[in-house]
Amino acid sequence: MPDSKFTRRQALAGVASSVLIVKAKTAFGTEANSAVSFGIIGTGGRGSYVGTHMTKDSNARLVAVCDVFQDRLEAAKKRIPGADNARAYRDYKELLAQRDLDAVLIATPVFLHPEHFEAAVAAGKHIYCEKPAGADVAGVKRLMRAGEKAAKDRVIFFGFQQRYSPEYLKALELLTAGKIGEMKLMTSFWVLGGTPPGAFKSPYPPEEQKIRHWGRWMETSGGPIVEQDCHGLDTLNWFAGDKHPLRAVGSGGLRYPVGYGDWTTDHQDIQFFYPGGLEGWLLSAKHTAGYREVREQFFGSAGVLETARTYYKLHGPIPSSPLANADDLRDRSLIERADSKREITIDEVETFFRSIVGKRPANMAQTSGESTLTAILGRMAVEQKREVTWDEMLKTG
Repeated sequence: MPDSKFTRRQALAGVASSVLIVKAKTAFGTEANSAVSFGIIGTGGRGSYVGTHMTKDSNARLVAVCDVFQDRLEAAKKRIPGADNARAYRDYKELLAQRDLDAVLIATPVFLHPEHFEAAVAAGKHIYCEKPAGADVAGVKRLMRAGEKAAKDRVIFFGFQQRYSPEYLKALELLTAGKIGEMKLMTSFWVLGGTPPGAFKSPYPPEEQKIRHWGRWMETSGGPIVEQDCHGLDTLNWFAGDKHPLRAVGSGGLRYPVGYGDWTTDHQDIQFFYPGGLEGWLLSAKHTAGYREVREQFFGSAGVLETARTYYKLHGPIPSSPLANADDLRDRSLIERADSKREITIDEVETFFRSIVGKRPANMAQTSGESTLTAILGRMAVEQKREVTWDEMLKTG
């Protein structure tokens, strides 16, 4: 199997340092058109999914798509509305050099996010980058440094959709208003997946496989804790006041053999220790035969909040009275609940384009980087079977 350096060199044709640098004012073409012109770098599953939502936003106009693989470009032209009329590129540097392009969606393999993000910043674009911020500490640091160099009037989002969901925002409002009292414990459940994987043989040549199947490799995805569980960890950091944990301990491993790739875990139980005595727990499992439990809980002295991509719930004390049956564990403490009106990715996409049109700059690079580093901290604790500190983790990259 070729290493990632070979894959980058052969498959992606160059590095971000060779990107044409375009001044932000020049790159922002909405001065002549009220719709934000955007391009997509990476037209695989996530690029096509988020890109489709973007094309349906009245503030957005798709003008360019890019993928290193021609068959992915051809598929995108059929799946993404308007992509058949958009300019198509095989080299992301050529797309970023387009002066009429205001914004870019980065939906490439995780390990390439730092490179592509850095290039988009240098080109002066507004950026919506899929999560996480990178696959390793060095990559995340690179992305965060690039974020610090972004023009102050840019809108920079990452695919942590919970932060833009009206239901999550309401739950955070209840927390900050003191509705659950003093919070000392947070939990994130990320339990989902199909049946255990079997043997797999890629139909693609070896030099393409770590790009085509990037999610199966630790080097290119960061593994399941980083690539997927980072959603829940971003929410914990957010509700902790955008603070990161100081240390972590954890356990985990493989319940089933890996048929392809090199994942080291398919389940994990990680405890994170935040400033002020606050704890956060991540309980995660893959290969659950379709069963799903994806939610967060926030335990306070006066109540409990529960959040999910489809609802929020507030629980409070119930009268102290004996139940007819001591084994009756049905919850009676619910005070209020609200269900999400739509898929929360749409909420983030809408906020992204509204922020650009309304000239409301934002930069999520720091918090998104720290959430990704939190996931890497947890992964290290599981792999090394010991407590790992934040500072120790940072020194590895």
